[in-house]
Amino acid sequence: MSNILAIVGRPNVGKSTLFNRLTGERDAIVDPTSGVTRDRHYGLSDWNGVSFSVIDTGGLVVGSDDIFEEEIHKQVSLAMDEADAIVFMLDVVEGLTPLDQEIGLMLRKVQKPVFLAVNKVDTNARIADAAEFYSLGFDKMYSISSVNGAGTGEFLDELVKHFNTNEVENVPDLPKIAVVGRPNAGKSSLVNVLLGTERNIVTPIAGTTRDSIYTRFNGFGFDMLLVDTAGLRKKQKVTEDVEFYSTLRAIRAIECSDVCLLMIDAERGIGAQDLHIFSIIAKNHKGIVIVVNKWDLVEKSVNTHLTFEAEIREKIAPFTDVPIIFASALTKQRIHKTLETAISVFKNRTQKIPTSKLNELMLPIVSMSPPPSMKSKFPKIKYVQQLPLHYPAFAFFCSHSQYVKETYRRFMENKLREHFNLSGIPIEIYFREK
Repeated sequence: MSNILAIVGRPNVGKSTLFNRLTGERDAIVDPTSGVTRDRHYGLSDWNGVSFSVIDTGGLVVGSDDIFEEEIHKQVSLAMDEADAIVFMLDVVEGLTPLDQEIGLMLRKVQKPVFLAVNKVDTNARIADAAEFYSLGFDKMYSISSVNGAGTGEFLDELVKHFNTNEVENVPDLPKIAVVGRPNAGKSSLVNVLLGTERNIVTPIAGTTRDSIYTRFNGFGFDMLLVDTAGLRKKQKVTEDVEFYSTLRAIRAIECSDVCLLMIDAERGIGAQDLHIFSIIAKNHKGIVIVVNKWDLVEKSVNTHLTFEAEIREKIAPFTDVPIIFASALTKQRIHKTLETAISVFKNRTQKIPTSKLNELMLPIVSMSPPPSMKSKFPKIKYVQQLPLHYPAFAFFCSHSQYVKETYRRFMENKLREHFNLSGIPIEIYFREK
């Protein structure tokens, strides 16, 4: 199972800074102004070989104190319900506040690991100041600085001990196909058509599916597990508390799947939220098939689908080697083609390419187009090998590996895709010192 860590706390205590440190990215906006985080950011982290997802709970409403506190309480409550572990962030500079105490009362009732992280402890004097937070009643407290990383190692060592590192039990060893996308894109309709039953509730109301439902599909030559997930939408449009809960479940389903069918509404086209879901799938190295649903409702000319496909590929660049299916769950148009493509992508993701074949094809290309020099260094690639991971990843062993440019990495990726069937699969390429 995937592991989800939620970061909660009142505004301006450093939640987004810790999120950026854990994920190694700069997705969350960091600003001294309270309430800057209005979206809930998602990222992947790894510590001592244990991977987990990080949710930076934002969505704070700037307004009256009552509304402000109500929104914080909602987020804490939802995090308590769905996350596997919770980080309760506090600010040593401002000290203990009544709102901190209220959140502490809520978290003491939860039957999940809660880590008290007192932030901005970057001097010896502040270590002593952090002692007042013991009054919240938690057994263990960690003094950290999310800006420079002080104290985060000890905190993470303890955190990962509480995460589940075992595989899911009692689940058949079959391809796991997750159906994801924005609300009302036709996800449940697709699953119901395949199963021939109203297994999932289908209504025109966006967000009807509140949970991720695994269903075995065995028929027409296919045998797989289908996952229908709650729709993801822009958080500015969220009015129901359950939306954060549904989003966490959808993310968990993506992480536990092998291939994701990204459903796009043909009438609305591909939007920013579709691209956000696409990036989550790619970050998790899952197979991707883009399904343009409700194609029967679109007025068509000779080149309509070509124009639509070109627009999609332009927006998902640079990762454009993705199958795109124009389908309709209502009329069952290309439904089986969608499943055939999903299984094909699954096989692409699980293929193991012999080292001899890799070197036979790639070394002549390297010889004709070697890495360009950088700072008077000439990287020389000796051989290439596929890494033993659950997704396609390749190591190019060479001299002066640190001087290989990003443009050359993309060049090698394009050549690998030319020679091997990696359609729909995000791949990783590493240059390692020989």
